[in-house]
Amino acid sequence: MFSEQFIFFSVFTILLLGVIVYLVYRNNAINKKNQQLTTDYKLLESKVNDIDMEGIKYKMNPHLFKNILNSIQSHAYQTYFSLDKLSNVLDYILYETDKKYVTVKEELEFALSLIEINKLKLSPLFDLQIKNKVDENHVFYDQELLAPMVTVDLIENAFKHADTQSGDSFISITFELKDDFFTLTVANKISSKPALKKTHSGLGRENTKRRLDIIYKDCYQLDQFEEKDVFISYLKINLFEYKAKMLAIG
Repeated sequence: MFSEQFIFFSVFTILLLGVIVYLVYRNNAINKKNQQLTTDYKLLESKVNDIDMEGIKYKMNPHLFKNILNSIQSHAYQTYFSLDKLSNVLDYILYETDKKYVTVKEELEFALSLIEINKLKLSPLFDLQIKNKVDENHVFYDQELLAPMVTVDLIENAFKHADTQSGDSFISITFELKDDFFTLTVANKISSKPALKKTHSGLGRENTKRRLDIIYKDCYQLDQFEEKDVFISYLKINLFEYKAKMLAIG
């Protein structure tokens, strides 16, 4: 009887030791695998970040990117909200600007995210008026007829040059899709402080007009003028006429 118990105990002990050795070996193997996966992940993440940053530097106006980061930095308490909007903007720039055209819906979502980021630079009491008169049921709402980022310069210039100090200062931005036209109207009170002259100052406006000339030719209207102490930009694109010409060209 004692011999049988001894044999049973010995076999059980050997099996238990075998299981323990196997588990230790298995655990070590898993740890090594996890370490390798972690290393591979960090390497892949680094490569993706490098690729993304190269894409950003290539596709994105560096001044726009700098303005966005400055806005986020100045209001760290809203970091999560800001980064969410920044993510939307970067996704648009990295993926949608590869297209020759985007929809009114896509451009509008991008523009509104950009405005939300720029709002971080303003006082909560600042008079920022955003009017969205885009008809989502319009036939052109989901058609790819707008050049990517066609709205950005007009919006960025308003935040850059607006008088944000005086009590009656304001920025007004209106989007509209009605009849045959997409329109963007941006107005802001001009700062009384003289703007700093930079080497490339004014190139944004020239490049915007040149780009519109190349793409839309006589199917658009861009008016920019001062009225008293207010600067107004008015962009109007005839989507119906432009689409007709595109179809005619084939």
